[in-house]
Amino acid sequence: MKVLFVHQNFPAQFKHLAPALAAAGHEVVALTLRRQAPAALKGVRVVTYAVTRGSSRGIHAWAGDFETKVIRGEACFRAALQLRDKGFLPDVIVAHPGWGESLFLRHVWPKSRIGLYCEFFYRSEGADVGFDPETSVVTEAEASRVTLRNAAMLLAMDGADAALAPTRWQASTYPETFRSRIAVIHDGIDTAAAAPDPGATFALDGRLLSRRDEVITFVTRSLEPYRGYHVFMRALPALLKARPNAEVLIVGQEGVSYGVPRQDGVSWKQAMAEEVGPSLSGSEASRIHHLGQVPYDRFLSLLKVSTVHVYLTYPFVLSWSLLEAMSSGCAIVASDTAPVREVITSGADGQLVDFFDALGLAQAVAALAADRPRQERFGAAARRRIVRDYDLASVALPRQIAWVEALARR
Repeated sequence: MKVLFVHQNFPAQFKHLAPALAAAGHEVVALTLRRQAPAALKGVRVVTYAVTRGSSRGIHAWAGDFETKVIRGEACFRAALQLRDKGFLPDVIVAHPGWGESLFLRHVWPKSRIGLYCEFFYRSEGADVGFDPETSVVTEAEASRVTLRNAAMLLAMDGADAALAPTRWQASTYPETFRSRIAVIHDGIDTAAAAPDPGATFALDGRLLSRRDEVITFVTRSLEPYRGYHVFMRALPALLKARPNAEVLIVGQEGVSYGVPRQDGVSWKQAMAEEVGPSLSGSEASRIHHLGQVPYDRFLSLLKVSTVHVYLTYPFVLSWSLLEAMSSGCAIVASDTAPVREVITSGADGQLVDFFDALGLAQAVAALAADRPRQERFGAAARRRIVRDYDLASVALPRQIAWVEALARR
């Protein structure tokens, strides 16, 4: 079987599936943007291409996103033509359609089976848009713009043979017309790497934190409202007063990944420091540690020394970091939002709180930090759930491989 992966930032969600198919004896090729060197994956031939033009000046604001995706789709299309002319005819194409790359592949390989990775379908209500009144108000014009964000996705789905989504809730964001074609298969968690370790340590400012210390952890790609950074920071004055020995470790880069920058040009990190700072004593402020981005092994060590891990999110794509925290046996306090409710049952394998309730969050974290038996109960139950339903080697990867092979046989 010949398999083509298409992702603007390969390997991304395909970092395990692509080499696994290659190891099984299939010919695997990946198409990706040239802007950065992709990670080397054994057995996978990576073909890069470049976008040669930018968006048009003066284009209608609602149409700009679609034009950008057409430009990317054309660049991928031309690279695909070169691959075809060199004799590569894939049986299966597995593509992430989110940036437009898969739009025109059907015209290059009309007989190939196309499977799409369905990460998220934008909606003007019932999901991230308008969820947080502090960051967005959905006017009629904004709802119209959001509708057009899905134009390329709808075209891609119309030309696909099958699709998969990592969670049931993410699949549910797609129109009902397409849902019957979407298999729910998570990317998988390496539960051997993300595993409890009573002897774990984490280096911080010249000392080693361990499971004997009280460590509150918060992890996000960027310090922005989509992942509740503003709510978490507002919880810290009450939390640090209630837990005088707690160290708060925050992972995430300054800026935004999913939302839009603040209109005043100030980063959310700076804005929250200015808002929360006056409510903190000097000793309390010294126990808040912004670590920026950290290497993956250091991220895992952070989870393994965590006393309580906090995860907050809008109704949006579920973060791998939450499942890795569960796999690591963390005691978790998380937002009571739809993506999280799919993986955490409040009171059984974690504690859910209202996303916007900063004081309630502080109280829930403080209570859990003081309750070692409940920490251990939550952590053990969370790990059992991940091993049972999301383990990479025994659950996710076999299902993904079977999905690709079934697609080839259709």
